[in-house]
Amino acid sequence: MKNVKQLFINGLFAILPIVVTIYVLYLVVSFLDNILGGFVELIIGKSIPGVGLVASIGLIIFMGFIVTNYLGSKLVKLGEKLLEKIPIISNIYFGVKQIINAFSIQGKEMFNKVVLVEYPRKGTYALGFITGECKGEVQDRTSAELINVFIPTTPNPTSGMLILVPNEEIIYLDMSVEEGLKLIVSAGIVVPEYK
Repeated sequence: MKNVKQLFINGLFAILPIVVTIYVLYLVVSFLDNILGGFVELIIGKSIPGVGLVASIGLIIFMGFIVTNYLGSKLVKLGEKLLEKIPIISNIYFGVKQIINAFSIQGKEMFNKVVLVEYPRKGTYALGFITGECKGEVQDRTSAELINVFIPTTPNPTSGMLILVPNEEIIYLDMSVEEGLKLIVSAGIVVPEYK
């Protein structure tokens, strides 16, 4: 009975990621199909499965084209300024935007390297991301070469704190920024392979 229980648990952990992935894909496809599927049905007078999905993908590509040109990016910035003035909606919009940026290419480009620093005290290490070299008055008033290190919080890597660490006290890691983000979001459960 003990072996059957262990086999069941092993099988469950093996199949769960596949089932969850299929379910999430199903939800996304259904959601995209339902967004514009109703509008297309009103226009042509009948329901065609998948036409909402195709229309949604077309809309997403069109929006990508709009936001990448000069006029479109100005309109988006203007729209965001208007959203900032609406209390609850601005919190939701900018919160979602921060999370998406953290996992997008733009968010990964903000971080240069994954590092370990002794924080919050000696002998305790925190995973961080280098955001650049310290400059200006802060650097001028210290004798050490300071590096800007962003220490994210788990499981939301968009919040955290900036600490300024002397370069000689930083341990540089080989893991990619994406692997570092996965480690933080998973609270240390997803550990990248190291050879």
